[in-house]
Amino acid sequence: MNTSEFRRRGKEMVDYVANYMEGIEGRQVYPDVEPGYLRPLIPATAPQEPDTFEDIINDVEKIIMPGVTHWHSPYFFAYFPTASSYPAMLADMLCGAIGCIGFSWAASPACTELETVMMDWLGKMLELPKAFLAEKAGEGGGVIQGSASEATLVALLAARTKVIHRLQAASPELTQAAIMEKLVAYSSDQAHSSVERAGLIGGVKLKAIPSDGNFAMRASALQEALERDKAAGLIPFFVVATLGTTTCCSFDSLLEVGPICNKEDMWLHVDAAYAGSAFICPEFRHLLNGVEFADSFNFNPHKWLLVNFDCSAMWSRQLVRMLRLRKTCLVSAVVRRS
Repeated sequence: MNTSEFRRRGKEMVDYVANYMEGIEGRQVYPDVEPGYLRPLIPATAPQEPDTFEDIINDVEKIIMPGVTHWHSPYFFAYFPTASSYPAMLADMLCGAIGCIGFSWAASPACTELETVMMDWLGKMLELPKAFLAEKAGEGGGVIQGSASEATLVALLAARTKVIHRLQAASPELTQAAIMEKLVAYSSDQAHSSVERAGLIGGVKLKAIPSDGNFAMRASALQEALERDKAAGLIPFFVVATLGTTTCCSFDSLLEVGPICNKEDMWLHVDAAYAGSAFICPEFRHLLNGVEFADSFNFNPHKWLLVNFDCSAMWSRQLVRMLRLRKTCLVSAVVRRS
């Protein structure tokens, strides 16, 4: 495909997308297919010769669309909202064309700096404490993760490395393995399954705190678990508080849980993946009260804010330190494997 054909096919694709969006309510929301439906309809191996653009679009309609769940249909009410908009689609197109990999400032200065500034914009819209903002010389800041699941894992790995460094500084004879077998993290029994998965990947114990009658984690239940585990010789180090649980949109009490985490020197991560977008509205901002006690905070603009998946916004009070801790953790994991 040369530039001339790209211009022509690009316009055709925009028309296809626009027609799809305009006619989406006429499509069956959930596909009437059985598992494995697709394999018999496509070749067993990649074709040796290219297909025409027209044939590909025809296959999309005849083979792919019958198996698509149309998340943007006005009749779709499952799971959670997933955002999309024409400006976001155009932005995706531009990002794909530029194609830079922003893993460092030198790799693409504009990419790195735009992310930093935009995350400050978003943080200010949420009225996050200044400690979470990069601004001109702040220690905090935000980064875009792929999902809230990823953000929880990043926070847990950073917290794990932080507590290991602290304990080894006080007692150099302690090995990482000896510390890790005693580490314990906590979340509400209403937390998303990704929190449990982060504990499994991070190699630490995770305990579910029983929620109250409003399906929220309260200070008394958390404190009871902490005292019990410390008496058993365990090391509490990480707590996940959820604002807007997947099951029923309940809210853990940050104003209760936060001070306990600060007192016990435990990392507090706030998972607001589902409900976080609402905190931009002044009438809902009070639901975020207590975030000043948190070490990290995350929500998903790709749910309510008309941004295409995947865009999961994560802030930390000490962003550079958090990223260094994560890097240290990943390096040590590679060394152990080798």
